[in-house]
Amino acid sequence: MDVASIAAAFIAQQTAQLQTAVAAKMLRMNADQANNAEQLLQAAQQNFKSLANVAAGVGQNLDISV
Repeated sequence: MDVASIAAAFIAQQTAQLQTAVAAKMLRMNADQANNAEQLLQAAQQNFKSLANVAAGVGQNLDISV
């Protein structure tokens, strides 16, 4: 093998290693986002349960326009 081939193989190996690291990071980020979404849904469900016993018409005239 000549020097250029060895250098090209080394660069290709480093590139592949970087791509693998980026892919692993993206997978962890996706898992974290799914966990955050689950926590948000659970919090919303708990809030909804606390409002289940509110009398009819409460909040009916609430203006949420910006």
